[in-house]
Amino acid sequence: MIALVTGAGSGIGAAIAMRLAKEGHAIAVNDLHLEAAEEVAEAIRNTGGAAQAFAADVSDAEAVSEMYDSITQDFGTPGILVNNAGFGHQAPFMDITPEQFDRIFAVHVRGTFLVTRACLPAMLDAVEGIVVNIASQLGQVGGVELVHYSGAKAAIIGMTKSLAREVSAKGVRVNAVAPGPINTPLVEALSEDWKTAKRAELPLGRFGEPSEVGGVVAFLCSDDAALFVGQTLGPNSGDVML
Repeated sequence: MIALVTGAGSGIGAAIAMRLAKEGHAIAVNDLHLEAAEEVAEAIRNTGGAAQAFAADVSDAEAVSEMYDSITQDFGTPGILVNNAGFGHQAPFMDITPEQFDRIFAVHVRGTFLVTRACLPAMLDAVEGIVVNIASQLGQVGGVELVHYSGAKAAIIGMTKSLAREVSAKGVRVNAVAPGPINTPLVEALSEDWKTAKRAELPLGRFGEPSEVGGVVAFLCSDDAALFVGQTLGPNSGDVML
């Protein structure tokens, strides 16, 4: 099956793309930067997988439409979508500008909406499809100096549940993954004080690795997850226990 992974040029997205390729899926690698997407696509091809790079800003409706058309024309129709595109920004609430707030929501929330909106019709026509939205444990518990980021990730969890209720009976499974702190450039960009304090809070005592999130996504994209609908799985080192 063809899988579109957004924000797959680095970090968790790249690990998801590599893992799904290992599971036998052909990967449409999306990133804002074509060079980053191409590096991941080339790495997949070098290990015997099928992959092609596609650049687009997922918050731009026209860019998403053009990307989807390119994927279907040049590569095939995605039956799996992983909405992973995102970025981090840390600031005290009163220091967050409206522009920063809007950009966080544009990429994380609007991007998830737009790319899903592009991919869903073909999945519904096929009566088969899988959507995995990458949220965060901060969308469940919140985070100091991360109001905008936490709010966007909480929105993704709500969108996941609502869409799952709408389309599950039509053959499309929708779930979310809410990682805890993962050793990626996004987390590395946060302050050392925040990272030290966060590690001390975690029952496991360590941050996760991108490949560990990739394994959870691969599970949700497999037949073994046939009963998982509207769920939010949490590879989070014990930060959130449900």
